[in-house]
Amino acid sequence: MSDREPVVELSGITKRFPGVVANSDVNLTVRAGEVHAVCGENGAGKSTLMKILYGMQQPDEGTITVNGAVVRLRNPQDAIKAGIGMVHQHFMLADNLTVRENVLLGAEGLHGIGRRARARMAELAGRTGLTAPLDALVESLGVADRQRVEILKVLYRGARIIILDEPTAVLVPQEVEALFDTVREMTAEGFTFLFISHKLDEVREIADTVTVLRRGTTVGTADPKKISSRELAELMVGSELPSPETRESTVTTRDVLRVTGLRLLAEDGQRAALDDVSFTVHAGEVLGIAGVEGNGQTELVETIMGMRRVSAGTVQLVGADGEARDLTRLGTLARREAGIGYIAEDRTRHSLLLTEPLWVNRILGYQSRPPVSRGQLLDIAGARADTERIVREYDVRTPGIDVPAAALSGGNQQKLVVGRELSGDPVLLIASHPTRGVDVGAQALIWEQIRRARRDGLAVLLISADLDELIGLSDTIQVMLRGRLVSQADPATVTPQELGSAMTGALEEGTAA
Repeated sequence: MSDREPVVELSGITKRFPGVVANSDVNLTVRAGEVHAVCGENGAGKSTLMKILYGMQQPDEGTITVNGAVVRLRNPQDAIKAGIGMVHQHFMLADNLTVRENVLLGAEGLHGIGRRARARMAELAGRTGLTAPLDALVESLGVADRQRVEILKVLYRGARIIILDEPTAVLVPQEVEALFDTVREMTAEGFTFLFISHKLDEVREIADTVTVLRRGTTVGTADPKKISSRELAELMVGSELPSPETRESTVTTRDVLRVTGLRLLAEDGQRAALDDVSFTVHAGEVLGIAGVEGNGQTELVETIMGMRRVSAGTVQLVGADGEARDLTRLGTLARREAGIGYIAEDRTRHSLLLTEPLWVNRILGYQSRPPVSRGQLLDIAGARADTERIVREYDVRTPGIDVPAAALSGGNQQKLVVGRELSGDPVLLIASHPTRGVDVGAQALIWEQIRRARRDGLAVLLISADLDELIGLSDTIQVMLRGRLVSQADPATVTPQELGSAMTGALEEGTAA
């Protein structure tokens, strides 16, 4: 790649926030037609650097050069004019609009809104592998097609340099391969990609060059074909790549969660989001739920937590004395008080108040129980002391417990949430994508905490798009497709490819292993 011209050069980029230096003298050179991966642990400065390149934030020091010219990117519109597009980890699409309307939104002046625009979209759809009709509602599309719509959006706006932020986080292996095929075809046509990922095996498969950030600065650039995942992990965090694998079984015969015949109508009131879902989770067991995003996993979790009301079925929590308590009509706080810990799939929407300090976030969901309350009064000193304990025991990297949650990196936010949810001695933990978007160091800590709680008899319902995590941590795996549990897999024998086939309906109903 050294014979190709640089298309992006970041020189001496420094960005400071109150109490923290996010980027310090970062240097990065990306050449035309390559896939350049940027790796680093949470808090290493990857997201800040990409936001600077996309004009969402301004550097305090340093220069950005695009295609040989120094540029000042004051906002995303400037970045788009410079030929830079960004596909965010959390898609920026309007579900109630069609594919065509999403692509056109804000770009009506480029190719009009009629025949010329449709022809351009059709041409780019072929390039990205999008087969869904342009008039299809985005809400009807699967995750992989939504991602293709995002790529189509940035191409339509003229981007030749594309930032992919954690693009494989919610894809099954077959969809990852399809995405990589698209990326390879596009680089062959001269497009350039910046690939942000924590999945080091995928980085080594798709990237031509990898730059590693640690604690806000560049620590090295390497050829991923000549470096192992372990060596990459050591560059990132100074430790070996963790494994989610759990060897010993701690499953007991004691029921903890009984879900029977759950039915839930979708928001359109026409179809079933959950259709006759039944399962049991035992003490000391991790039951994994596999499924392509949008097949009912979110509805299942929110129904068990009391955030949605079922049209039929029951949710029971069984105490150590064997007595079952019916939670079906109870609210979320009552279910939490009954002994359910909850790691939500979107920590910024359902787990944290980003503008509030860490000790206030410790109180959320526990406001009626010690150590954060005494009777009907909050115990502020108790909340602060227990937040200090969580910060210490879960390695939450923060200047202090009075900083707002928004000041923490995603991985440190997640460690705070996990620490809080395991602090109330729950009998059941619902862990929804517990390590999504976190680095290998935070992954290792979260996995170990779940293993430890499982050894102590905790029942865990695990929902994850990371199939290695699902296979490694689970004692049993159920596959969810279109709101139903359609098959069961043995984590000791099933492969990610077999699980992916079952998740997409490629296998007949039955056993996925």
